[in-house]
Amino acid sequence: MRRVGIISLGCSKNLADGEVMAGCLLKAGYRLAPSPDRADVILVNTCAFIAPAREEAAENILAACAHKAAGRCRFVVVTGCMPQRYRARLAEAFPEVDAFLGVDELDRLPAALDALFRRKAVPLAIAPGLPTRTFDKPIPALRLTGPVFAYVKIAEGCNHACAFCAIPQFRGRLRSRPAEAIVDEARALIATGARELNLVAQDVTAYGKDRRDGSTLASLLRALDALEGDFWIRWLYGFHNHVTDDLLAAMAGARHVVPYFDLPIQHSAPDILRAMRRADTVKAIADFPARLRAAVPGATLRTTCMVGFPGETEDHFRALLDYIRAVRFDHLGAFVFSPEEGTAAAGLPGLPDPETAERRRRELMEAQRAITREIDRARVGQDARALILDYRGDDGAVARLPHQAPDVDGLTRIAHLPDGLGPGDFADVRVTGVRGYDLTARLR
Repeated sequence: MRRVGIISLGCSKNLADGEVMAGCLLKAGYRLAPSPDRADVILVNTCAFIAPAREEAAENILAACAHKAAGRCRFVVVTGCMPQRYRARLAEAFPEVDAFLGVDELDRLPAALDALFRRKAVPLAIAPGLPTRTFDKPIPALRLTGPVFAYVKIAEGCNHACAFCAIPQFRGRLRSRPAEAIVDEARALIATGARELNLVAQDVTAYGKDRRDGSTLASLLRALDALEGDFWIRWLYGFHNHVTDDLLAAMAGARHVVPYFDLPIQHSAPDILRAMRRADTVKAIADFPARLRAAVPGATLRTTCMVGFPGETEDHFRALLDYIRAVRFDHLGAFVFSPEEGTAAAGLPGLPDPETAERRRRELMEAQRAITREIDRARVGQDARALILDYRGDDGAVARLPHQAPDVDGLTRIAHLPDGLGPGDFADVRVTGVRGYDLTARLR
C-alpha cells in the first residue's frame, strides 16, 4: 500500500483542507502514514499568511526533500496557500518537489500521485485566476485532530479588503458551503465521538452572505444545535460589526453553543483602523464588548491586535492599551505588522522601526497577561463543565472548559479521574488554581 504522510501547517482551516485531501486519498486506496519518515509520499500543506509562516513552510519543504534525497520517501508534494499564492515562483524555488497543487485542486491529489507512481511528470496543478470551489469531506467523520474535537470549515475565501491582508488574493471571495452539507458532517462527527465542533472560516460571521437561500451563521447554529447528542459548538474568527442581534439570540438560547466570541479588533485607534481599511469597524469597537456580555450570559471574549502598523504613533498605541485595560478581554493575541507583497499597506509611510513594534507587542501582552491572571484567579472556586481531552495516568487529565478554545487558549488540568471517565467525556469540575495560562480543577 502506498502511504502518504501529511504535514499540515498554519491555521485550522488548512487542517480542514488536509482532512479533505486525506479522505480523497483513502477513497482512492492510499493509506495515511503515522509519520513522514514512514511515508512513501510526504505532503506539505502550507500557509502563506505572513513571513514567519512562509519561513516555516520552506523549512518543512526542505526537510521533506531531504527525506526524499536520503531515500526515505519517493515523492514530495506541496499544497495549500504557498503554491496558490506564488505558483511558478515556488516551483522554481524548490525544484526537488514533484508536484504543486492549489487550494482549488484538493480532490486532484490522488490523480497527481497516480501519475507520479507511473513515472509521469505532474504539471503545476493550479487553476488560473482566483479559487472558486468549496469541498465537502469525502469521509465526513475523518479528522486529524484526534477523537475528541474537530474543525468544520463552513466557508472559504473572504470579501474584506483589509489593507494588511493578502488572503483574498489567493483564497478568493467568500464561498459558503450549503448548510445541509455542514449539518451532515457535524452529525457524522458526533456519531463517531467528537464532542466539540469548531466552526472555522476566514470570516465565520459572513457565512451565507453569498448565498440566496437565507443562510446565516445564526440559522446554521440553530440547525446544528438541533442535533441529538452531548457536544459543544464553538465558532472561531469573525468581525464584531457582523454580530447581529439574531446571532446573539441564537447563541443565548442554544443548548450546545458555548458563549465564546473570537473577534479580532486589530486596533482601537480610528486613524489606524481607517488606514487598515477597517473603517466600518470603528463604531462597533466602542460598544460591542458590553453588548455581547449583556446579550449572552457568561460570554468569553477573545481578540487579536496588530501593532507597528504604518502611521502608528505612541499615542495610538497608548490608546490601544487603555482600551484593552478598560474592556478586559478574557484572551488576547498580538502580532507585529508584516508588510505583505501586493497589499495596500505594503508601501505606506510611517512604519515604526522593528524594535519599537516588538516593544509595543510585548507591552500589550504584558498588560493582557495581568488581566487574564486576574480573570483566572476569579474563576477559582467556581464550578464548570469540562471536556476531557486526554488522560495521562498519574499526571491526571487534560481538559478544556467552555472559555478555552483549542490551540489558542490555555487548558485545565484535573488531578485524578475515576474509572469510567476518559477522553471524550464531560465532567463537572470545580476550579482549584491557576498555573500560568492553565487552570487546575477537581471533580465535583
